[in-house]
Amino acid sequence: MNKTKITAFAAGLMLIVSSNSFAQTETAPMPKLVTKNGRHTLLVDGKPFLMLGGQAHNSSGWPGMMPQVWQAVNQMHANTLEIPLYWEQIEPQPGKFDFSFIDTLLTQAREHKVRLVLLWFATWKNGSNHYMPAWMKQDAAKYPNVTGKTGKPIDSPSPHYEATLAADIKAFTAVMKYIKQADPQRTVIMMQVENESGSWDTMRDYAAKAQKLFEGKVPDELLKPAILKAINGNTATGNTWQKVFGDRADEYFQAWSVARFVGKVAAAGKAEYALPMYVNAALRDPLTNPMANTYESGGPTDNVIPIWQAAAPDIDLLAPDIYLEGSERVLKVLELYDRSNNALFVPEAGLIADNAKYMYDVIARGGIGFSPFGIDDNGHGSTKEELAERLAPYGREYAAFTPMMNELAAWAYEGKIKAVVEHEDHANQIIDLGAWQAVVSFGNEQHPSTEGKTKADGKLMIVKLSENKFVVIAAQCHVTFVPTGANNGKAWQYLKVEEGKYDNGTFKPLRILNGDETDFGGPRFGVTPTVLQVELVTR
Repeated sequence: MNKTKITAFAAGLMLIVSSNSFAQTETAPMPKLVTKNGRHTLLVDGKPFLMLGGQAHNSSGWPGMMPQVWQAVNQMHANTLEIPLYWEQIEPQPGKFDFSFIDTLLTQAREHKVRLVLLWFATWKNGSNHYMPAWMKQDAAKYPNVTGKTGKPIDSPSPHYEATLAADIKAFTAVMKYIKQADPQRTVIMMQVENESGSWDTMRDYAAKAQKLFEGKVPDELLKPAILKAINGNTATGNTWQKVFGDRADEYFQAWSVARFVGKVAAAGKAEYALPMYVNAALRDPLTNPMANTYESGGPTDNVIPIWQAAAPDIDLLAPDIYLEGSERVLKVLELYDRSNNALFVPEAGLIADNAKYMYDVIARGGIGFSPFGIDDNGHGSTKEELAERLAPYGREYAAFTPMMNELAAWAYEGKIKAVVEHEDHANQIIDLGAWQAVVSFGNEQHPSTEGKTKADGKLMIVKLSENKFVVIAAQCHVTFVPTGANNGKAWQYLKVEEGKYDNGTFKPLRILNGDETDFGGPRFGVTPTVLQVELVTR
């Protein structure tokens, strides 16, 4: 049988362990986010790692809830669990820390051979302070909330008070110090700092202290020409928030204030233990440029990414939480957060079948991971079968990706992957492969199995191994090839189409497809994602 090795570059990165195991050394290499030529990858155990994740429900980060969480992780074949750490859980009394749940997570994650991304629910969670310890909630004068424009109190913590910042830093650094000594295996691979930070129901804090800052000078970091151009599209006509940013001044001031606070928390945590750290965003409509009175103001929405990067340089990436619907909006979000200076990562997506296809675009863009939200039963009493049905759209993808997780991560880092996902109009899409075009169809005419099709759930990734050789991973679509360039108009055929899987960096064929499986243009893919190795030849 023909066995195709991954490229020498990718192989060189895979130095230590197999795809879903843990390093056996006493202290494993630190997880690290690296960038080359504007593309990014997350190194875990010294090799590219693709997070096939699942996030637990908000109130599932307790020992008694973990059996159902692990049941969901196993059913969806996830290699990474995202789960909250609550400030009120960690520091129930001032200066007295309880790390017992961290110990539980580390032990159980290692047993399940799953990595962890820990979510620090602290000063902010969904714009509110509800996860602060009770002793802070009972002292609103010392740890105040935001004041709205009319003087009305807002259910959101103010970013302008040193007492709140100092308390958050103290707790977060204690957490990071503990993880450093408790986790030499590097079970924890990333930290989320706060959760969807910002404020609902107000553009910014209008309290007297905040107002004085707003009326003052814009920080020098934002007045640098390159930064100002990225934020504002032009040069400053003054140096106050209102003069520099006009009708966006309130929102941009709030973004700077929140980002500065969160960035200081991250910097202090990294000084103890330098895991990669990110912040997640509650999104705005990416197509209409609305004002911040329609969404959470101050978080890392697409229009203030440069502000966040200037204010919080110790945050490694800004990540979109995807609860929008429609391929145009979702793909635009992925485009906006996929930047040469920002690795693409989707830490939350609505647990609906339609969202599973966007993993393909994330991977092709060089994204480091994807995770649907709320994978566990959450105390609702669902049967194992009901849970399996809910997780199946993700489980099918993860089961296909898992044996080739390292290869996908390395290929993505090298820029070798292209992908398409089906749009609501089911229109054909074309992928340019140099000497070839891949024509991907989803509609009834080209793909009879889609008769009466209403769901837009087709997806395809293609990896270019050489000019005429490709790896294709796809479901719910049909692909054929067209020679281009010097070969344009020439007759062609499939030299070989093999169905199989990757195992330890090697493609292992299950069978050769021919006849009905490749005639009439090319392979057709059903509900279960299939991996093919395709070789083409002109005649």
